[in-house]
Amino acid sequence: MTDRRGVVAKRAENLSPGVPYVRGWNRARRSAGALADQLVLLGLDSDFPGLVADVNVFGDGLVDLGTVRPEAAELLAALITAGLAAESREAVTDNPLLPPREATAA
Repeated sequence: MTDRRGVVAKRAENLSPGVPYVRGWNRARRSAGALADQLVLLGLDSDFPGLVADVNVFGDGLVDLGTVRPEAAELLAALITAGLAAESREAVTDNPLLPPREATAA
């Protein structure tokens, strides 16, 4: 059984020929790394020790947060909510919350 995004599909423990597992896992690895970087900046990296990249039987990348304390999950939900609210305010006012990034000199 799987949901429409394939997240509930079983992990790929036995590989099937023709399924692009590496592509999916590599995408998950980059995403898990980006999340890990942000968690480090927020001082929350120790709250998500099981954060890993994975792949399902269809070759779709998955980011597994691992087992986390309820407080860590609540804090992550609050951060996501705050980010969405800030993004929504920015869209309404058309004023970016952060200054535009400048290109680095080569």
